[in-house]
Amino acid sequence: MPNAEPLIFDGHNDVLLRLHQGGGRSQVRGFIDGSTGHIDLPRARRGGFAGGFFALYVPSPGDSDAMMAQMQKPEYRLPLPEPLDQSDALEVILSQVAILLDLQAAGALNICTTVPELRDCLANNCMAAIMHMEGAEALDEELQALDVLHAAGLRSLGPVWSRPTIFGHGVPFAYPSSPDTGPGLTDAGVRLVRRCNELGIMIDLSHLNDAGFWDVARHSDAPLVATHSNAHAICAQSRNLTDRQLDAIAESDGMVGVNFATAFLREDGQMRIDTPLDTVLRHLDHLIERLGEDRVGFGSDFDGAMIPDEINDVAGLVNLRKAMVAHGYDDKLMEKLCHENWLRVLDKTWGSSE
Repeated sequence: MPNAEPLIFDGHNDVLLRLHQGGGRSQVRGFIDGSTGHIDLPRARRGGFAGGFFALYVPSPGDSDAMMAQMQKPEYRLPLPEPLDQSDALEVILSQVAILLDLQAAGALNICTTVPELRDCLANNCMAAIMHMEGAEALDEELQALDVLHAAGLRSLGPVWSRPTIFGHGVPFAYPSSPDTGPGLTDAGVRLVRRCNELGIMIDLSHLNDAGFWDVARHSDAPLVATHSNAHAICAQSRNLTDRQLDAIAESDGMVGVNFATAFLREDGQMRIDTPLDTVLRHLDHLIERLGEDRVGFGSDFDGAMIPDEINDVAGLVNLRKAMVAHGYDDKLMEKLCHENWLRVLDKTWGSSE
């Protein structure tokens, strides 16, 4: 099996935030020719990175380096940022949508809204992008902006990124901690879930707290999906999923993408790059045990987190594949983990809406 195969389709990246903060639409050429960060087109081709969920995300004011430093301590509980103004958030989201559209216009990727489109990209060496919103701060309570963004290609949404929105509550970054940290969805959040079901927009559970998770489970008629989360049984971080949550995801025929952020991988909960690939494999094994081999994939958090130095960036995915094969994963399981499981759950979520 070549080192760059099977192609990896990924549940989460923050490349649009990186390009937005680096200068916006002027950064498109750097993505195509090669740039800083975890993802660009040349390294994606070397690493067999076929694309994934491209997050639209509005950062809170604050020092991200200080946050990383706190997460290198033996214990931590970072305070949640304040809610964001909807109109300010929408301005940032639209600027990131424009960057994604520019990447498509330049031939760097295709924005996909159906599984056949995704398969066509994989077959023709074209990066595939799903427009995903991480945190619904940009949406109004009447959900008019949701309908507009859906028309522009939005097909995946997380009601929160940890900080509260009018739709629900997320988890703080805390270790050790359970995800049971407060109230769940609001009435507006329940309406958001139901409207996403109607539109065929996948709902992402990754930053919801325990109460929010179970609210989605009660009100959604779609598979339960966490695009970039890990096993709480291995790393007792508030962002990770308990076995009870994993069992509910399995019962819904849903999906979990393993997050490469080292604070969610390591048993000590610390954000450190000297994290061996064996730690990723431990989470894969646990998730396969609880969910079955058809419901596990990757949700790297490239360009949004500190990841193991043995991966480093998308080109380093060849090292991850080598470790998986050496661990005993056969060709069929490799295909499932690398992309087929994502296509399966998206087909179940999107199929009737297109």
